Amino acid sequence: MILLRLFFEFCKVGLFSVGGGLATIPFLTDMGIRTGWFTPAQLTDMIAISESTPGPIGINMATYAGYTTAGIPGGIVATLGLIFPSIIIILLISGFLQKYRESWIVDAVFYGLRAASVALITEALLQVASIALMDHTAADGTVQTFYWPAIILCTAVFICARYTPLKKMHPIVFIAVSAVIGIALNM
Repeated sequence: MILLRLFFEFCKVGLFSVGGGLATIPFLTDMGIRTGWFTPAQLTDMIAISESTPGPIGINMATYAGYTTAGIPGGIVATLGLIFPSIIIILLISGFLQKYRESWIVDAVFYGLRAASVALITEALLQVASIALMDHTAADGTVQTFYWPAIILCTAVFICARYTPLKKMHPIVFIAVSAVIGIALNM
C-alpha cells in the first residue's frame, strides 16, 4: 500500500511541478507535512544530497525520499511516479505542438508557464533559506531567530564566488570549503 501511495504522491508532484527540480520543493514540503514521511530538516538534507549528486535534482529527490520511506522499491516507485506524468504528457502533445507552435495561444501558455516556474522556484528558495538561515530551536519553541554563522558563511561564499580571481574556481571547491566550515561550526 505504501508503494502505491508513493507512486500517487510523486505522480502529483511530477504533474504540477513545472520548471524543473527546484519547482518540486514546495510540493515535497507539503508532502512531508501531510504524510509525515520526512521533516523540513530532512528535506533540506535531500536538497543538499540531490544538488551534490549527478542527475536531475527532482529525480534525485524522489529517489531519496522514496528510499528513506520504503527502501529500494520505494526509491524506484517514487522515481517512476515523478516521471510518469511527463512521459504521458510528452507523448500526448508532441504531435500537436509541432502543428500549433506558431499559435499565439501556445505562446501565451508557455509564457504563463515561465511565470509559474519562477514562482515555484522562488517559493523553494524562501523555504530553503528559512531552514538554513533561521534558528528553529529557540528556547520557548516559538521564536525564530537568525542563525548568524550560516548567514555569515552564505555571505562569504557569495562574495568569494563574485570575486574575480576566485570566480574561475570550480563550484565543488566552494561546496567543499562550505562543508568543512559547516562541520567545524557544528562541532
